[in-house]
Amino acid sequence: MTLVEIRSIVHSDLTAVDAVIRARLKSSVTLVDRIAEHIIAGGGKRLRPLLVVLAGRACNCTGNAHVEAAAFIEFIHTATLLHDDVVDGSSMRRGRDTANEVFGNQASVLVGDFVYSRAFQMMAALGSQRVLAIMADATNVIAEGEVLQLMHAHDPETTEQRYLEVIYRKTARLFEAGAEVAAVLAESPPEVQKALADYGRHLGTAYQLVDDVLDFRSNPAERGKNLGDDLAEGKPTLPLIHALRSAGEADRALIRTAIRQGGLAQLEPIVAAIESTGGIDYASRVAQRESELALQALTALPDTPYKRGLAALAQFAVAHTT
Repeated sequence: MTLVEIRSIVHSDLTAVDAVIRARLKSSVTLVDRIAEHIIAGGGKRLRPLLVVLAGRACNCTGNAHVEAAAFIEFIHTATLLHDDVVDGSSMRRGRDTANEVFGNQASVLVGDFVYSRAFQMMAALGSQRVLAIMADATNVIAEGEVLQLMHAHDPETTEQRYLEVIYRKTARLFEAGAEVAAVLAESPPEVQKALADYGRHLGTAYQLVDDVLDFRSNPAERGKNLGDDLAEGKPTLPLIHALRSAGEADRALIRTAIRQGGLAQLEPIVAAIESTGGIDYASRVAQRESELALQALTALPDTPYKRGLAALAQFAVAHTT
């Protein structure tokens, strides 16, 4: 299935999510409204809300709670992006100027705080202590992940294990929380809640691994990000970590220097070193394994179009690494 076909399974839910996002981002403060509109206009795949509504429907969720959950999961993600772009000094996301580029760092950070707090207002309105607990834990883990990534930036000694811990905290944890919250709101049995949490964790890990692969092999116009952005920021991602384990001494020295200093001066020879050592293929295989684990987790669910949509989403996540 294509992403468009997957989205069509829950088209009405996604339309409702978009309406909730617009309504909940409204503020009496003009600058908040302007930045919110900039965020909404930026679009994006909105994979996290898609995951939540598919999971909710796969668990036979009724009512509107899964739509609200999809919206507040997207709000948490949006808030982290607003803050990330300031920390990283990013000027482009999804092919457009970032909010910090347009409105400045101070406004972006403060509106990120607004979006975070609005998400928790929405969670509280659902009246589920379990949902609040899941999301409070998740946002704390995400914040720790941001700090861990900062600690490992410009460090060529970062191991694969440390890298995987960072991407779990920064990315996979929110996927995990979104899928679990959907099952909780549907009042699914504990084993189904755990299965969907496992699915979300593996899907999020695969998704981030693929994103890191595409940093060295993608079309910037299609991806909305510049080639080598992670390298420019000194982030040691899995293709680089694998190349450091396998390359010759000259290439290892080149990669170490690039990670320590950041920048893109040596992008071309570094990409060649990654390719020659199989770094892209290695990271792609790890992503494929995570996708397969996500598919295995779905065996706890009955066969429905929504379960098939979740399966297709796991396959879509790793479909563009070659």
